[in-house]
Amino acid sequence: MNFEKEKDSFLKEFVKNTLAEDVRDGDHTSLACINPSEKTKAKLLVKDVGVLAGVEVAKHFFAAVDPDYKMDVFIEDGSDIKYGDIAFEVECNSQALLVAERSVLNTMQRMSGISSMSNRFAFEVEDLPVKVLDTRKTTPLLRFLEKWAVRLGGCTNYRNGLYDWIMIKDNHIDACGGIQQAIKRVAEYQKEKGLDLSVTVEVRNLDELDQVLEVGQVRRIMLDNFELPILERALEIIGDKFETEASGGVNINTIRKISKTGVNYVSVGALTHSSQSLDLSLKVIK
Repeated sequence: MNFEKEKDSFLKEFVKNTLAEDVRDGDHTSLACINPSEKTKAKLLVKDVGVLAGVEVAKHFFAAVDPDYKMDVFIEDGSDIKYGDIAFEVECNSQALLVAERSVLNTMQRMSGISSMSNRFAFEVEDLPVKVLDTRKTTPLLRFLEKWAVRLGGCTNYRNGLYDWIMIKDNHIDACGGIQQAIKRVAEYQKEKGLDLSVTVEVRNLDELDQVLEVGQVRRIMLDNFELPILERALEIIGDKFETEASGGVNINTIRKISKTGVNYVSVGALTHSSQSLDLSLKVIK
């Protein structure tokens, strides 16, 4: 997926479905007590510390509910934020503002939590020649937002899905009957289908690593749940023949030790599956 090229269409569809889920036949509270011609100004108040994400998404929400909305952005996506900051002020129809409020906050809080987590991991290894990767451990149908937030925080997207990068993992290997068989079948499949996708193969021990080195035909070797001394030994064996990746239970306390081994990439599921939403609030300016 070319994210920049397809971003607007994804956002429009996301906003439409999100509002449909929440609003259905109307925000009856606002319809009952708010003048339909009234306009209101509100501010996005930061009540936490981290990295902001989702301002651009908020614009799409407000545009969907009131095409005449106006927004003054004071803090851009990817910027550091602290308690008391005002990210933006928005003015639009009062009923429309209240329709969009919770969807804007839910999305921005989730994205900002991920971007903040991503930034913490990136900071831990910023002086090392390693890239921290995300994974497919994302919320169904929200992957494009969550991977966007990862980038805003300073880490790197891996594959977008099953379609754009081949990853031969333990279950593929076991179901296929062995690691060399799996690699050879992937090579045959790509040739048959006219594909040229990058291939990562997961190895669980040094024996599987030796088997991969015998057959080759991959771009990257993923060293899964290797203890540090074994990881270092594996990297010595691989040398510069293939890209290397460490994975498996990586956390903020282990990322630096793992990265200092000289591995090229470290994949971290926690960037998306363990981040905590940032506290943000949309407050009407009286």
